[in-house]
Amino acid sequence: MADAVVFPGGRSGPTSPLTMRAGEVAERRGARVHRHVWSGKPPMPWGPQVEQWACGEATAVLGAVGGRPLLIGKSLGNAAAAVAAERSLPSVWLTPLLTEPWVVAALGRASVPFLLVGGTADRWWDGTLARRLSPHVLEVQDADHDLRLPGSDEGLSRAVAAVEEFLDSIGWPG
Repeated sequence: MADAVVFPGGRSGPTSPLTMRAGEVAERRGARVHRHVWSGKPPMPWGPQVEQWACGEATAVLGAVGGRPLLIGKSLGNAAAAVAAERSLPSVWLTPLLTEPWVVAALGRASVPFLLVGGTADRWWDGTLARRLSPHVLEVQDADHDLRLPGSDEGLSRAVAAVEEFLDSIGWPG
């Protein structure tokens, strides 16, 4: 059986609508989904030390899960991109922090496909950079950091469809 690990954002847990629905895509494909809860608040000030903290937690979770799981991370959860790159794990990065050089560097080291999903109204999103990093990108016009659009669930629906298409394209689970 395949596994998927969901790393939440900093303001919401692993059952926020975006991470919950992305994890459900993996569940529908027969995967066991492990929804991580951060052990505490990330270190401040914001910077590369956050990556070290998140990667420490990710490494512990992945050690318990074993194998080659799919990683799904939102915002703060994208700090685990370094672990994904190091272990050559396929991944889905929801609203990644593309304004943080250490996140971009980790994504740039990836040797396996990953999906980037973001909105043009998100201050941490850079669509041009996203398309340079990966051929698998969903950019939702006017969506914020939670992929919300005024009065609509379209951002969330499009993200779920993009996760399905991405997993189909890489043959996951294989």
